[in-house]
Amino acid sequence: MKRVLFVVTSCNVKGDTGIPTGFNLAEVTHPLEKLEANHIDVTIASIKGGAAPTDGLEDMNDPVIAKYMGSDKFRKAIANTVRLEDTQVADFDAIFFAGGHGTMWDFPNAPSVLKLVPQFYESGKVVSAVCHGPAALVNVKLSDGAYLINGKKIAAFTNDEEEEVQSTNVVPFLLETALINHGALHQSSPNWSKKVVIDGRLVTGQNPQSAASLGDALVKLLE
Repeated sequence: MKRVLFVVTSCNVKGDTGIPTGFNLAEVTHPLEKLEANHIDVTIASIKGGAAPTDGLEDMNDPVIAKYMGSDKFRKAIANTVRLEDTQVADFDAIFFAGGHGTMWDFPNAPSVLKLVPQFYESGKVVSAVCHGPAALVNVKLSDGAYLINGKKIAAFTNDEEEEVQSTNVVPFLLETALINHGALHQSSPNWSKKVVIDGRLVTGQNPQSAASLGDALVKLLE
């Protein structure tokens, strides 16, 4: 059985604003549904481990979110996430970083992220992320000292989308800009439209609307 490590944020507040945040449920549940339908096992981890905060933006009219939030197994998984630094690359075939604004504070410089992502990539495994999840990739360097994203086609939450949700001056940096500054070839679609980009074993999506399609792409890469 193939196994994928899902990573969510442990950050529950947007910097010093006092505004609550966390991970986006759609960006976890939609890919999760695709993987589970294809008998791929998923473990959910977070930066600190334990209970992972959600961003409160979940639409309970979304049947996929409603299904998982009605599942004792899923609720237990997000209330008892594995601490990322306690995971082993050898146990998984891919790593996936879900979004939500919290990621902008704890993903980019987390020692566990900077250590594990190069190990996944350089051992021939899949690295993936959606929406603000690519914040995990901004500062990752490979063993030769080059940024992982340098010269790679990447999709992520765009500056225009950040502006539309009135968070340009809230987030610690603009994700699209940071990715480009470290050499990424940023790819985008109009705000809130689906966009998934596959560059070898690197798979990224632009926004929550891209989460299910990213799950499909992961399934195909793991066949």
